[in-house]
Amino acid sequence: MTGTTPEQATEPLVAEIEQQLSALFRRARSASMMMARRVHPEMDSAGYALISQIEFAGGAGAGVRASDVAQALGLDKSTVSRGITQLETLGLIERVGDPDDGRARLLKLTAIGAERFAALRAQRQLEFRAIFDRWEAADLADLGRLLGHLNSDLS
Repeated sequence: MTGTTPEQATEPLVAEIEQQLSALFRRARSASMMMARRVHPEMDSAGYALISQIEFAGGAGAGVRASDVAQALGLDKSTVSRGITQLETLGLIERVGDPDDGRARLLKLTAIGAERFAALRAQRQLEFRAIFDRWEAADLADLGRLLGHLNSDLS
């Protein structure tokens, strides 16, 4: 009888992780669509990803370049451009002048976009808190650390 290689030993673990991540990604896509509709009934999940990144990267209302949003999300500039046009039409984002480059435009949330996104984020955090209140603090710390590690390796 021969011994197992390290790859053989971890194969079932990797398969289980892949299955669990696939389930998580499916749930995340569904949740993203529902959250988008809460921000605006006509917004799609791609719009939700854009508005989230604009809020995240353009912190404190400073704004962010469309090219930076595209890069952060791993999307084609034309795809981002179409999404930005939709979000502008819905009144959720606006283009403003870049104080560092008079030729460039920055994206930022409008007052209504910021208000709706903040309300959604607060609701989402309440929902997460209700789930995570049942977890041990050490497990939460481990989850955060391991997700950070996975995200770092995936980028």
